[in-house]
Amino acid sequence: MIITIDGPAGTGKSSVSQTVAQRLGFDFLDTGAMYRAIGVAALRREVDLADARELAFVAKHARIEFDWAKKPPSVILNGEDVGHLLRSGDATRAASCIAVVPVIRELMVTQQQRIGRERKNLVTEGRDQGTVVFPNAEFKFYLDATPQERARRRVAQLRARGESVDPKEILSQIMVRDQRDSSRAVGPLAVPKGAKVIDTTHITQKQVVQQVIEVVKAGAKA
Repeated sequence: MIITIDGPAGTGKSSVSQTVAQRLGFDFLDTGAMYRAIGVAALRREVDLADARELAFVAKHARIEFDWAKKPPSVILNGEDVGHLLRSGDATRAASCIAVVPVIRELMVTQQQRIGRERKNLVTEGRDQGTVVFPNAEFKFYLDATPQERARRRVAQLRARGESVDPKEILSQIMVRDQRDSSRAVGPLAVPKGAKVIDTTHITQKQVVQQVIEVVKAGAKA
């Protein structure tokens, strides 16, 4: 069974997906981590993040793997565990540039579909999981929240990492990224057909997880 959880940045997709996978005994695929890993590779090579050809070259030579023995799986870039680097502000900004490059998205979609074939039961989160990567997934969800609430969460996350951030700048970045994700030519952010939409603005992560679990269990019994 494949369960997709899509939505814009800051809606809690990763945390919710990880918890749902744990409770169901499924594997968890953080597709955003794949783009962030390429971002780390690009930053290390000091390439121009505005140069799609350079970014595509980096992506094609980046070997991204997951250590499925760990929960959640560790992200391995060219043999190195880079999980601790993926949530930094720099990696996030690099990933937002990388995610709009069509060649890279096609490459990532192919890799994600391969993982879907290899892992028997999977909860996968991202921007295009239920629309492009796994359109025939058994269960699809779309998490949403206001830009202001998503910015507040992101600021709290970065400050907890010890980073100094400007809340207004974070809100601006989120709104720009929403526009970019929704208007890109390949795999634009959209509500998947048949997905259950959950507004997370005023509810807790625990409540979101419970809603997802209830839908899955009810559907599995049907």
